[in-house]
Amino acid sequence: MLTAARLGATALTGLLLAGAAAAPALADTTASPAPAAVPAGLYGKGDPTYDGVWRQSLALTALAGAKVVPADSAVGWLTGQQCADGGWPSYRADTAAACDAKTEDSNATAVAIQALTVLGGHQDAVAKGVQWIKTNQNADGSWAYNPGTPGDGNSTGLTVSALLATGTDPATVSRNGRSGYDALGAFQLGCAAPADQRGAFAFQPAAGGALAANALATSQATLGAAGGKIPVTNTNRVDAAPKPLACTAGGAVGAVPRADSAEAASAYLVGQLTANGRHLMLTTPGATPTPDFAGTAWTVLSLVQSGHPQQATGAADWLAANGYAWAAKGKSGTDASAAADLLLVAQAAQLDPHRFGGNDLVQLLTDAGPAPKSLPSASPSTEGSVKASGKASGGSGLSTQWVIGVGLLIGVGGGLLISLNRKRGNRQQPGKGATPTPSAKSDNGDDRK
Repeated sequence: MLTAARLGATALTGLLLAGAAAAPALADTTASPAPAAVPAGLYGKGDPTYDGVWRQSLALTALAGAKVVPADSAVGWLTGQQCADGGWPSYRADTAAACDAKTEDSNATAVAIQALTVLGGHQDAVAKGVQWIKTNQNADGSWAYNPGTPGDGNSTGLTVSALLATGTDPATVSRNGRSGYDALGAFQLGCAAPADQRGAFAFQPAAGGALAANALATSQATLGAAGGKIPVTNTNRVDAAPKPLACTAGGAVGAVPRADSAEAASAYLVGQLTANGRHLMLTTPGATPTPDFAGTAWTVLSLVQSGHPQQATGAADWLAANGYAWAAKGKSGTDASAAADLLLVAQAAQLDPHRFGGNDLVQLLTDAGPAPKSLPSASPSTEGSVKASGKASGGSGLSTQWVIGVGLLIGVGGGLLISLNRKRGNRQQPGKGATPTPSAKSDNGDDRK
């Protein structure tokens, strides 16, 4: 069964959240296999069976955005997981054995392609991955978690993002005249749905074709619908809140037009954030609803890509205040995919990743994998970085007022120091200034282990 680290693995997520939706059996529930050993080069210490490629790809993508050059072993592990036909499985324990095509994973393939594209220098692997995407597109234009099964909203959205990352127009990748954009439209709830569900994406249609809003599916599919990929670097800004679908009594109730897709989905996501206290909720049958950290992180990415960073601010701040325990205190220590999600959020929201809720996300994720080849040449002070206690400050970064206050104090202190030095200098011989005071050593964080 999938671990919490792999909330992006849509097969099981869809089964839990969409109720009647079919999903492939990923594990024998009567006899769980022994946890796989964690290989060298992999980020995180948890069992990689269901999320190895997923978490490695997110970690490499997020660290690349932080100007961290990863170890060759980390990149080599990811490229070594690729199958001969270009796809990636969730995890490939024996790379000498041929892949089972039925177990290859569109989600893992999508994020692996994006990671290698960001890193650069892996054109052959990326090209093979894109060919795998084209080969395994369903007849309706969608992509499934595993080939040969019905498509779903998450997998289709993630795959569209992978195509965009490589410069491939998803509109040109089609099967039977239907592209990934067309498939996303088929998963999106339109004017026929209740008002508070309009614009959402479903995981899969239920029996009979009915669609049910799925917050996690929406958080990931919206990024692709908005023309985005990871890392999100969009700086376009729409000052107004996202517009809900314009529905009128007796009006058209067909598919959501592609031009309105991302805006309508963003409006749904903002409604969910507002209703749940700046975050999404994870609801599973028979269980008490809990905060959905991964869905909230992808919501921030999607809203920023859609041009609504202002509406993403509250969710980013909530993650800064509450996300450390989720990312750093799992049963196996740091959850690499969770830490990467937070780092991607900080980058997209243009927040300081070294002081995200009082924690240094770059150090947290770097420490979860092999020692990198190099770190950024200039890092901020480690004051406020990751602490052993993991206590967060409750904010997402330095406030403007705090910075101004510190600046005033420095200015006043500097003025007093200059005044004192001038008085002291007046008592000394001309041309022989006072011995300069050694400058304080800057703790720039480069002594990380």
